[in-house]
Amino acid sequence: MKYNYLLIIFILTFSFIGCGDFLDRPPLTVANDETVWTSEEKVRLYANKFYPDFFVGYGHLWTTTNAPLMGYTFSDDVVWLGSQQDFTRAVPNSKIWNMEIIRSVNIMLDRVENKMKNILSEEALAHWKGVGRFFRGFRYAQLVLEYGDVPYYDHVVSDTDRDDLYKPRTPRDKVMDAVYEDFEYALKNVRLNDGDQYVNRYVVAGFISRIALYEGCWQRYYYQNNERAKKFFDFAVEAGDMIINNGKYDIVTDFRSLFTSDDLRGNKDCILYRHYDPAVNVTHCIASNNNLAESLNFGPTTSLIKSFICNDGNVWQNSALPEANKFNISNLIKTRDSRFEATFYDKPHPRSRSSYYYINKFLPREVAEIVESGSTPPFEFTSTNNKTDYPVLRYAEVLLNWIEAKAELETMGETLVTQNDIDISINKIRNRPLAPKAITKGVKKTAPLQVTDLPNDPNRDGRVSPLLWEIRRERRMEFAFEHSRYEDLRRWHKLDYMDTDANIGLLSGGWVNFPVELSSELNDGNKGKISVVTLNNEIIVYDGTNKSQMNGFFKHTSTIGRQPFLNQVNVNPYLAPVGKIQMDDYAKRGYELKQTEGWPQN
Repeated sequence: MKYNYLLIIFILTFSFIGCGDFLDRPPLTVANDETVWTSEEKVRLYANKFYPDFFVGYGHLWTTTNAPLMGYTFSDDVVWLGSQQDFTRAVPNSKIWNMEIIRSVNIMLDRVENKMKNILSEEALAHWKGVGRFFRGFRYAQLVLEYGDVPYYDHVVSDTDRDDLYKPRTPRDKVMDAVYEDFEYALKNVRLNDGDQYVNRYVVAGFISRIALYEGCWQRYYYQNNERAKKFFDFAVEAGDMIINNGKYDIVTDFRSLFTSDDLRGNKDCILYRHYDPAVNVTHCIASNNNLAESLNFGPTTSLIKSFICNDGNVWQNSALPEANKFNISNLIKTRDSRFEATFYDKPHPRSRSSYYYINKFLPREVAEIVESGSTPPFEFTSTNNKTDYPVLRYAEVLLNWIEAKAELETMGETLVTQNDIDISINKIRNRPLAPKAITKGVKKTAPLQVTDLPNDPNRDGRVSPLLWEIRRERRMEFAFEHSRYEDLRRWHKLDYMDTDANIGLLSGGWVNFPVELSSELNDGNKGKISVVTLNNEIIVYDGTNKSQMNGFFKHTSTIGRQPFLNQVNVNPYLAPVGKIQMDDYAKRGYELKQTEGWPQN
């Protein structure tokens, strides 16, 4: 049987610094099963094809699936102009998991084990088995996060073995135990250094810290199995310890520069990054979508804006800072955590049509200044010409995964979180350097979090401990418009935070003093379209006669909430259903495909 390895597609779609040693090689686009498994370099080329699937970065050209900004617009952080995106509320006609990557990884593991024992050294054999098992565990963790129970395969499935092809869904716990074992093997056997930007043990440990934390929370909050939760929380701590104790990584870069650099090579904040290079047609469009010249139909919710901690370390309701309760953006920049200024443009902007606060996290400061001066964005910040790098796995994430896992264990009766734990995680992140241009705006570093003097947030969810509440706040500020928020809400069993009926702050955006900041918007064409929400949740609609009252959190009157998704019969928003066609296909062949828990079988 022949397999296409698509090396040329890998080269065109995913460029890593340090991969130049094979970029000049002739493209291996077709190779048969006998000639591929003949050297370590060929195994590497085979493994390289998985990188675009797992390490998406900013995507490629117009493809933004699972990329920041454009790929993560479904959470309580994002308000849309118009109807808010709904959860799935009915079983679709067609939908099922994709096992293509699993099959391909199992082929790699099978061939390395059975065809290369006399070719690879014992160390190389263990390394490549570790890389393969890391990818397999990673993909199964993604499938389990989406569907819960999924068929588990640790071998290459024959095209003619129907019993195997149509096997029942494997229980989630059994799948995740296999993922645990794969990760455990990878953590012991993948090389500490396999060359710049290749998967190494630190990359493995970093993603284990994420995936083990996620599974621990699912077990604790969704399945209510503390024994299994502890197993995975412990694993997340172990993986975090491996990276932290090594001292290889650090927090040394101002926040916005992490997302706007042309070259993250050697940056100690980055455990893994995706490099973009126009010379090999590897570019993206994410920066173009927040270049101030493009209009966005989505933006930050009032809920997200209010969640930013004040730089004295207190929530806005209890802060001693002058005018901490004033939400005009110039004041927020001076009083809130530095990540606020690094994430948003410093004035209300009408091109952020749903919020008036324009997301600038992924645009260099100097480009924003060029556009603000009245010029068009530079060529490399238009269309698909963007070449800025993306930090796929940051040290800051490992620190936040690690401290959250320790805090979860504390609430389960394990070792207490110490001030030292907080200092080497949250407080190290808060102490990151500030950009000089941010300092000129009045931005300050946020005061350290004190484990014995946690903020008293009147809006804290009473079901969440004060320490976990603050750790979750740090994640929200750190990963806004990246990969984290929606998956965090799911694993915490907190999708009720996305209920727009219960949370008015999900339908409004940034605070705008229209008469002072955007008086041109108060025109006849916007009568009945613009409204503001006061701190007392009073909604005032612009009618042409009440200009002086238009001072509050902007809400477009066409912005409406999402349909109910909680406590609905035969609707489980936490896990995806499989399609009717797939269930019928199983049945026609004499097998049963059970529906995802919480969804109707027929």
